[in-house]
Amino acid sequence: MEQRGGLPFLVVEGSHREVGRQVGAACGEVLREAVAFDASLPAGRSRAAQLALAARYREATRAATPWLVDEIDGAAEGAGVDPLALFAASVEEIWTVRPSQATDGVPVDGRCSDLVAVPPATPDGHVWVAHTNDLSPSAEASVIAIEWRVPGEPVVFSLGIGPWISVGWNAAGLSLTGNELAPNDERVGVPRLLMVREQLTATTLDEALAMALRPDRASSYNTVLAHRDGRVVDVEGSATDAELVTPSPAGTLAHTNHYACERMVRYEGDPAYAKRSAVRLGRARELLDGADGTGPAPGSIGPAQLEAFLADHATSPSICRHDDGSETSVTVFWCLADVTDGAIRYGRGPRCRGEQAVYRF
Repeated sequence: MEQRGGLPFLVVEGSHREVGRQVGAACGEVLREAVAFDASLPAGRSRAAQLALAARYREATRAATPWLVDEIDGAAEGAGVDPLALFAASVEEIWTVRPSQATDGVPVDGRCSDLVAVPPATPDGHVWVAHTNDLSPSAEASVIAIEWRVPGEPVVFSLGIGPWISVGWNAAGLSLTGNELAPNDERVGVPRLLMVREQLTATTLDEALAMALRPDRASSYNTVLAHRDGRVVDVEGSATDAELVTPSPAGTLAHTNHYACERMVRYEGDPAYAKRSAVRLGRARELLDGADGTGPAPGSIGPAQLEAFLADHATSPSICRHDDGSETSVTVFWCLADVTDGAIRYGRGPRCRGEQAVYRF
């Protein structure tokens, strides 16, 4: 498999079942580890009970969007694992451990950050989306870049782990990044992790937005949707509600891993962690809008500035996070997308490491 930006680069093509099978074959070791989850079961729940619960989410997904199930089943075939167990590993809602209640009581200090600049902030009039993706230090070795080619759908480029997409873009001009939240209204439905894959088949921002707001969702991320037509919408969602946010008049938008909209704060399932996430959000807004919050000068935020923001270490927790042997969450990859031109810069680990590649549609 080719390496780009320090990450494996995989091209898959065919039906949803076939591309799933190809991803499963390429990421077999990761998927086999994912289904060996007995030691990670929620307290008091057996493996049989966890699989039975996952089957309810699978039923809901099969009824609504059957190809999502076909793709995960294909990945299971490719990796040689039980398809229901792999589906269970795809349902974050049944595994959720709040960041402030992490293993051994060690809180998670950072996860993901999004910084967006649009006109009049950008010097070239383009839409730029910058993202850091923070996971456990061990996850860095499993991140993979995938080009998905399914007949009748836009070509998709994604970064994530196995078939599970963290961020992605498509040939129709759509960009999808975002941040995990801790909603307190999770329910049986289509898992938020698989919803990301569906949204990347959209040909317009409005279509992707409808997918993000589907009424049968199990929960939601904070999803940053952007399009080459110049539109950007941040969907701060839960299972039952959502607030839509657009860039400021000055042309900026930022989000981290907590509910920042006043109306959505009632859905915050981890208030203790939200305080730490707010540190990164405050810093992101300061970088974009200045210490006084008045907003950037027109044309002052381009790719060089955004790359520097991704490598910012000014706060604790910081936007750019490193593994010093004690961290529970580190930057496992970064990306900077020129959504207008369909060009994505990305690299393994933190941005300040320097390694990068460019994918162009």
